[in-house]
Amino acid sequence: QVLLTESGGGLVQAGGSLRLSCAASGVTNCDSKMGWYRQAPGKERELVATISRGDRIYYADFVKGRFTISRDVAKNTEYLQMNSLVLEDTAVYFCNARSFLFGTEYWGKGTLVTVSP
Repeated sequence: QVLLTESGGGLVQAGGSLRLSCAASGVTNCDSKMGWYRQAPGKERELVATISRGDRIYYADFVKGRFTISRDVAKNTEYLQMNSLVLEDTAVYFCNARSFLFGTEYWGKGTLVTVSP
C-alpha cells in the first residue's frame, strides 16, 4: 500500500519561508518520480517541481529561484523548501509519486499553505 503524507504547511507572511515534507511508504525515489503539485482556490492543480532518479530535477517557471526540491533517501522523504513566498503561492500543496514501470500515480491528501500580505 502506498501512502504519501505531507506536512509543514501553514500561514506565513509574504517574503517568508516554509519547508514542506512528504513522507512516503510503498514507493521510493528509485522506482517513482516524486513531485509536488499545488491547487489554488478556483484553479486547476499545477505542477510545481519533480525529482527523479539521478536527482534529475524540474521546476515550474513560477518557482525557479525560490523553491528547492530535495529528498532524503534514508528517510524516504522529499522536501520542498519555499522561499520568498508571494500571495500567489497560496494553495494546497500535494505530494505526488508516479511509478516508472506502469506510470501509476499516487497522491497525498495535501497541506495548505497560506501567504498573507
